[in-house]
Amino acid sequence: MMRLSGTWMTIWDDRILEIIRKEDAGRVGDLAERDAIRISQSSVSRRCKKLAENDLLQPLGNGVYTITGKGEAYLNEEYDAENDIFLNGNGSKDGPTASETSELR
Repeated sequence: MMRLSGTWMTIWDDRILEIIRKEDAGRVGDLAERDAIRISQSSVSRRCKKLAENDLLQPLGNGVYTITGKGEAYLNEEYDAENDIFLNGNGSKDGPTASETSELR
């Protein structure tokens, strides 16, 4: 299986999430200095904000972020970031789909 990224995501998002998961938290300035991330500090900041908007990161303030449960699930190939759906172990949807959820409202 593979990670199900959203169309809004870039390759740098995976690297940002991986580093923050490994280190428990990450500061934008420190992330931008990493060899594994080859984009500017302003680009790292934009990516972190986008990941936070989509609940994969949680901002702690002062440019520091930590990973969320959705972020962990995405890295573990248990979350479809495009459709905002958690997956069970075999890659199928677990629980109501996005369309079923909207019908319940």
